[in-house]
Amino acid sequence: MSSSLIPPESLARVGEILAGPVTVRIDRRESQRYAYAVGDLNPIYFDDESAKAAGYRTLTIPPLFITHALVAPEPASKLRTDGLYEDSTSVVLKVARMMFGGEEWDFLEPVCVGDEITGTTRLLDLDQKEGKKGPFVRLVRETTFTNQDEQVVARSRQIGIAR
Repeated sequence: MSSSLIPPESLARVGEILAGPVTVRIDRRESQRYAYAVGDLNPIYFDDESAKAAGYRTLTIPPLFITHALVAPEPASKLRTDGLYEDSTSVVLKVARMMFGGEEWDFLEPVCVGDEITGTTRLLDLDQKEGKKGPFVRLVRETTFTNQDEQVVARSRQIGIAR
């Protein structure tokens, strides 16, 4: 295997909180706007009676709205040349570029309008692999979403591939 693309100080950050906790109250208007934007017109997002008939306390939300709700708005001046926002939580690696390598989700409990959701992101894993075109780094960030009752309602794992 070639020399390490992961500095020891970055490897030591595995398990560290990278962002959060951030807490937001789930807003009816915003969750419905999101549902319209993604083309998900399920009545459980718009009609209280439909939501209750489906077993929810009140209106529920499209599954991926949970991550959208927690993203703070940023000005365009913070965009990098690649179209992504500057990231102050970046893990330093000896690589030229980072690519999106996929995302996995676990939805554990329903999220309803009015719930307070807290998201915390940590560095779950960081390792070096040998590929056909040489070494690369796999970086995994895990975000845990909890509600006002401290129940974990969802968990996402974002995978980055760096060369």
